[in-house]
Amino acid sequence: MKIKEILVNCNLMEFIGDKDIDIAMLSFDSREVKEGALFFAVRGTQSDGHNYIGKAVQNGAVAVVCETLPETLQEGVSYIRVDNSAYVLGVAAANFFDNPSKKLKLTGVTGTNGKTTIATLLYRLFTDAGFVCGLLSTIENIVDREHIPSTHTTPDPIELNALLKKMVDCHCEYAFMEVSSHAVDQHRIAGLHFTGGIFTNLTHDHLDYHKTMVNYRNAKKKFFDDLPADAFALTNLDDRNGSVMLQNTKAKKLSYALKHDADFKGMVMESHFDGMLMKVNGTEMFTRLVGNFNASNILAIYGAAIALGFKQEELLVEISKLQSANGRFNMVYGDNGVVGIIDYAHTPDALENVLKTINEVMKAEPVHHSTLNSQLSTLNSQLYTVVGCGGNRDTTKRPEMAAVAVRLSDRVILTSDNPRDEEPDEIIRQMREGVKEEDRHKVLSITDRREAIRTAVALARKGDIILIAGKGHEDYQIIKGEKRHFDDKEELTNALKEH
Repeated sequence: MKIKEILVNCNLMEFIGDKDIDIAMLSFDSREVKEGALFFAVRGTQSDGHNYIGKAVQNGAVAVVCETLPETLQEGVSYIRVDNSAYVLGVAAANFFDNPSKKLKLTGVTGTNGKTTIATLLYRLFTDAGFVCGLLSTIENIVDREHIPSTHTTPDPIELNALLKKMVDCHCEYAFMEVSSHAVDQHRIAGLHFTGGIFTNLTHDHLDYHKTMVNYRNAKKKFFDDLPADAFALTNLDDRNGSVMLQNTKAKKLSYALKHDADFKGMVMESHFDGMLMKVNGTEMFTRLVGNFNASNILAIYGAAIALGFKQEELLVEISKLQSANGRFNMVYGDNGVVGIIDYAHTPDALENVLKTINEVMKAEPVHHSTLNSQLSTLNSQLYTVVGCGGNRDTTKRPEMAAVAVRLSDRVILTSDNPRDEEPDEIIRQMREGVKEEDRHKVLSITDRREAIRTAVALARKGDIILIAGKGHEDYQIIKGEKRHFDDKEELTNALKEH
């Protein structure tokens, strides 16, 4: 492909060299550059691609996009100066793969919590209805029905457009993707055409990157600001930032809510561990999902499906068949009458939502245990929470996580999550700062996550609930740079069997 075709709509400031040069590949990593590559010198949080221009040229780059020209220009290499290399990379990647997002009905989901559930269940809903679809999520990427492992919530622009191109080649009509605040801020979605956007909520997270909640909110808002006029923007009015997302969007404005008037209004009528009865725009439905946070997710799915043209008379029936996404309020039943729950909740708000849901259901007596075909009385049941916090991430939420767990649980075990390069014991110490003196008797600290889960199982009795929070679908732990296999559901299942 000619470089001038790749750089259409890229707002070039200076072009030195051959505008008709052929480009074989795109890269922003000098180590991956091969002969005929167009290299993008991107300034990142860890390193500056401008420092690797020489290496990229040495490895075969025939053109370089940069914000600052190198002191020495290699003969036979084209140099293109731009204002923002990351943004140009996004637009160029879309051009290179023939703008695949324009050939799909692409819906983006952004917010702190609920992104994976909404994107995944929309994919399942439309797939079950007979449409060929794609999914880009934290858990996995799916093209039609081919599952591809996921490494980031939102892939880099080159990988992202390659996946979208694969969806087009496989005749996908719809695509659903999680859009992280990092992806917006780092221009990973630049050049994409969205049919619609969904906002879930905004709570404490990623302040290690964004520094302030205003910056975090504005990154989410920019996604809606950039939506085209022919798209839809669906927001959660129960979140105080929900209306903010729509302030400057050109897209059609739609809303959903449990507590406020909205285009898509819901109400939870009954809640059980195996599902809940709710009303959606006045019509009753039963869903296998549990909790107000999932009721909100269902409204988002319902609203988006309507906006995308799903037949309304069939929609609630199809939604009622959906089950939780992997790692989201997944139930594990022990033969000893103990109920385990695995959930990805890794922010204070998400953890509070899950714990409140469990407490509300526990108060409903008795709780029907469909898997064992029996009824568990929860009159004297105890709630055990096993939770940790990730290393090399926002430290300010650590005491908040512990405080929420202690306030809404009978017993809490603080443990390791993905400590990464930090000391697990230090992370736990910081979490314990959120525990009041009078509540310390409720808290155990067990650094080894496997031992923490086994301890919770050993302490639990018939009718008790164990929540394992923070990792959900993840099947690994990262300790001192080493990625080790670890699966919460697997560990809890084994512990319950052995106990």
